[in-house]
Amino acid sequence: MSKRSSLIKKFQNISHQYDLWKKGDKIVVACSGGSDSACLLDIFAKLQKKYDLELLIAHVNYGLRGKDSDKDEELVRGLAEEYGLKIAALALQRGTTSKIQEANRRSDLHHSENELREIRYSFFEKVRQENKFDLIAVAHNADDQVETFLMRVIRGAGLQGLSAMKYKSGKIIRPLLGISRKEILEHLDKTGRTYRTDKTNKENLFLRNKIRNQLIPYLEKKFNPQIRKTISSAVGSIAEDADLLEKIAEEYCAKKKDLRASEILALHPALQRRIILKAIGKVKKDLKDIEAAHVEEILKALKSTKGKRQIVVFKGLKLTRIGDKVILARNS
Repeated sequence: MSKRSSLIKKFQNISHQYDLWKKGDKIVVACSGGSDSACLLDIFAKLQKKYDLELLIAHVNYGLRGKDSDKDEELVRGLAEEYGLKIAALALQRGTTSKIQEANRRSDLHHSENELREIRYSFFEKVRQENKFDLIAVAHNADDQVETFLMRVIRGAGLQGLSAMKYKSGKIIRPLLGISRKEILEHLDKTGRTYRTDKTNKENLFLRNKIRNQLIPYLEKKFNPQIRKTISSAVGSIAEDADLLEKIAEEYCAKKKDLRASEILALHPALQRRIILKAIGKVKKDLKDIEAAHVEEILKALKSTKGKRQIVVFKGLKLTRIGDKVILARNS
């Protein structure tokens, strides 16, 4: 069996194992023109007829690398024409690009990384909704998973954060998450597929690049040659534990109409935090900008014996504890 067919078979097995997509699905395939997304698109294109899939390419041209960014878009448009697929492309306005470049100059790199991510995922979702498609496929691979884990360890994350990326998150699917970058490059070489290489990947500006280019090679050389495999295995176990706690927290919240401080504090600390996050998410509709410090401040208010009323105001929300009753609402 050829490497090409074995990788496609592995791709199908992963997709089936994690129930990522099914026959007849309509899938937006995010493609930057890099090796990972070129591989993702190529495999889906090869499976399209077999599984009666409808595919649409989505591409974001940030304009951050001048002519190189335009060449990325040219390549993706060429792939769309070759595969006979429609493409939706977003070219950022110069003002938006300038803000991101300015963030880089200020070394506010975490902020700019998040800004780029927000832009592309918002665009992918817009494309999905406007075309009434089912899913968005992105090209994160096993190496990305290891890098994300180490990023979150360095920045400080709880169990949920350390479980890193999931094969499926809502409408987002990651069929390459169990496939290494080496396997991807072998597939592209075997099939003669062209792709673009982002020269900035070699630059150590962003934390992810520092981890990829400096930390992981150092760990492989000095501590464990199989560090990628070791971390991947650990992430799997952590994700299972996190999913269990999430399920328990969901069941608890489903049974409770009102929050009571004494009932929350009677639970294991890991569940206390998850239930608080569930309550916040229910009111706020997301957990964006909610930090561990906010949860700890709420727990402190629930435990306080200073008075019958405790108030915590944070991120447009207001938590009030009156006696044992806990009320969480938007702060008008």
